[in-house]
Order: sequence, then C-alpha cells, then structure tokens
Amino acid sequence: MRIISQPADLPVRESASRGLVPTMGYLHEGHLELIRRAAAENEEVAVSIFVNPLQFGPGEDYRTYPRDLERDARLAESAGASWIFHPSPEVMYPPGFATTVHVGGPLTERWEGERRPGHFDGVATVVTKLFNLVRPDRAYFGEKDFQQLQVVRRFTADLNLGVEIVPVPIVREPDGLARSSRNVYLTAEERPRATVLYRALLAVREAARRGASPAEAVEAGEKVLASVPEFVPDYLAVVHPGTLEPLSSWVPGARAIVAGRFPTVRLIDNMEVWDR
Repeated sequence: MRIISQPADLPVRESASRGLVPTMGYLHEGHLELIRRAAAENEEVAVSIFVNPLQFGPGEDYRTYPRDLERDARLAESAGASWIFHPSPEVMYPPGFATTVHVGGPLTERWEGERRPGHFDGVATVVTKLFNLVRPDRAYFGEKDFQQLQVVRRFTADLNLGVEIVPVPIVREPDGLARSSRNVYLTAEERPRATVLYRALLAVREAARRGASPAEAVEAGEKVLASVPEFVPDYLAVVHPGTLEPLSSWVPGARAIVAGRFPTVRLIDNMEVWDR
C-alpha cells in the first residue's frame, strides 16, 4: 500500500473516477464500509489519514487520539483503497497558515457546534484542503457524524467545489453501539452500558411509530438515558434531516440525535425515526 506524505507526490489523475474517504485513522468497520463503497463506485480510491488538530478544542483528546498507521494501511488495502494520503500537521498547516473555512448559521450553532466551538471550522478547512489536493469526484462520509455530513454538504455546495458527497449508513456492533475510533476508550464496565445511546434512539423511534409527538418521543428516549446514571447526556433531540432544527411536528426523514459523556469518553449517535 503506497503511503504518501507530501502533496507534491500525490498521483496524477489517470483514472476515469476517483473517490476519497477522509479519516482520522485508527480504522474500524465503519471506515472500511466507506472504502468498500468508494471502491465499488470509482476506479481509484484515496484514503486520507490525518488527525486534524483544528478539529480539537482545549482539553480534548488530540494528543491521545489512537493512531496506528501500519494497521490502518493493511485494513485500507484489504477494503479496496488504492493509496493513502498521510500528511503531517506541518504539511497541512505550514508556518504562516492563516486561512480557515467557516460555515455560519443555524447548521453549526447548535448541538456539536455549541459544545465544541471551532470544531466545524476545523472540519471545513481540512476537508476543503483535501478536496483541493486529492481532486476526487466523490467523497464518502459516514452518517454517524450526521451534523458533520450536513456541514460538508453545505460548504461543498456553497463553494462550488464540484465533489459529490456520498453518505454511508452507520455501521454498528452486534449490540447496537455505533462503531467509532473512540470506543477503545470505554472501560470494560462502560462498554455494555454504552448501548444506552442506541436504546434511547430506538425508544424515540418506537414512540414516534405509536403516534407520539416529537417532544413526547424525546421524553421516551430521555427515560432510557436516565437508566444509566454514569452517562451524562449533552442533548437528545428530534431534528430536521437537512437543517438540524428541532421539530415540533414530524417531517419525512426526521432524525433523532444524541450525545453525552461517560467518565472516559464522549459518544454521539443518531437514527432516522420518521420515514412516512
């Protein structure tokens, strides 16, 4: 597996189609599903592995975020990647770097944007740079980071970047926990209890199907979250699938989103709860 660290060494475009899977590494089955989807739809698949310092706020886990490039290269190749782009922070943000991409408005003001100031500026900046460097036709993003997916769609359209954004459904463990690189932080005691996010989302969906309003469905999910006292929720809400605004009545594709923290790790998840 070819690993490229310098932009000047990125392959000249020779294939009819190029897909990009942007990641921060420590690949799991969710990432591999993105790579497989990209390989099925493109002649060439680039995987970026870059732990982006601009996405991390003070006190977050930038320095301890799990990293294992050799392992990631094996997994990416097995899933169909053509090559890996693995730049250093100094390459992506050289001395004098002074430009960032900001997505304003309600899409970034709530939820993760409120709790992680500057996070989406970091996402938008690094993804824009990756698009400009790799020049993909399509880029693949998991629906687990649902707000991020909508932010990427927004700035890609607003800036006329010419990249098709392809969403890929969440990949879950057999017990429902959404796959995440940060799951490795969970202790043995926390791991089975971490399914509380998934169970809360199921409770929201089931309440909706029984005829509950969005507010009543959220209450059903909050009762599930309260059953695990060591989990401290940041939010549980039913939102519009495009704008992420809270809903007072159901719309097609309505999404339940949840986030919160165990003592060792912060987790997020989401689920479509209204498909009528």
